[in-house]
Amino acid sequence: MHVHFLDPYRHRASPVHRLDPRVKLLLAVGFIFATALTPPGAWPVYILLFSLLLAVEILSDLGVGYVLKRSMLALPFMLAAIPILFTLPGDALATLHIGPWELAISSEGLERFISIAIKSWLSVQMAVVLASSTPFPDLLGAMRAVGIPRLLVAVVGLMWRYLFVLVDEALRLMRARESRSGYPAGSPYRHGGTLGWRARVTGGMAGNLFMRSFDRGDRIYAAMAARGYDGEVRHLPLPPVTGGQRVLLAGGLSVLGLLVLLSYLL
Repeated sequence: MHVHFLDPYRHRASPVHRLDPRVKLLLAVGFIFATALTPPGAWPVYILLFSLLLAVEILSDLGVGYVLKRSMLALPFMLAAIPILFTLPGDALATLHIGPWELAISSEGLERFISIAIKSWLSVQMAVVLASSTPFPDLLGAMRAVGIPRLLVAVVGLMWRYLFVLVDEALRLMRARESRSGYPAGSPYRHGGTLGWRARVTGGMAGNLFMRSFDRGDRIYAAMAARGYDGEVRHLPLPPVTGGQRVLLAGGLSVLGLLVLLSYLL
C-alpha cells in the first residue's frame, strides 16, 4: 500500500495502536489539558508527566527517537514566548544591552519561559503519538463519537485532505521548473539564474500554485457534493468500548487529575 510522505500514521502491532480511537483521543486531550493546567515551575510534576509519556512512547513501538524528532516541530513556536524573559517583573539575572535599550532577564521570566517550553514540548509529543498510532479517518470518527461539532470535524478533515492537494500541486510545479531549467556551459551565473530572477520565478510559482490549488479544490468539492457529501463524516458503526478500556480511560484521566492537583500542592 502506498503511503504519502505527509501521512504521520505508522502501522505497528502495539497496545497503543490497538486501543479504541475514542479512548486514545480522550486520553491524549486529557494529557494536553493536564500539562497546560500545571503551574509554572512544577518541575517534579513535569518529570512525572514526561515519564508517563515516555512509557506510552515505548508501548506504542514507534521509537522514542522518532517521536522526539517529530516533536521538534514545537521549537519555532517556543520563540513566541521569548518576550516573557524580559517583560515579567522579578529579580534580574542578567542584562542585555542592545543599542540604547537595556533588557533585563528576570528569574520569574526565565522560570515561566522554561515551563512554557517544557509544556509545549510534552504536548506536541503526545499529539505525535496520537497521530502516528491512529489512522486519520478513525480519528475523525472518534471526534464525532465524543461529541465534537460536525462543522469543526468537517473543517479539520477538509484541511487535512486539501493539504495533500496543495503539496501535490507544489511538487508538480517544482518538477516542471526543474525539467525546463538549464544554463549554458561557462555561464557567470549560478545554476538557475541570478537572485532577482529566482525571486521573480518564486513569486510567479506561488501565484500559480494558489490558482491551481484553488481550481483543483473546487473540482474536488464538486465531485464530493455530487456523491452526496453534506459535511458529515460517515463510517461504519464503531464497536462499543470494552470494559477494560473504560477502566483504562477512567484510570488515566484520574491519574492526570491527581498530577494537576499535586502540581498546585507542591
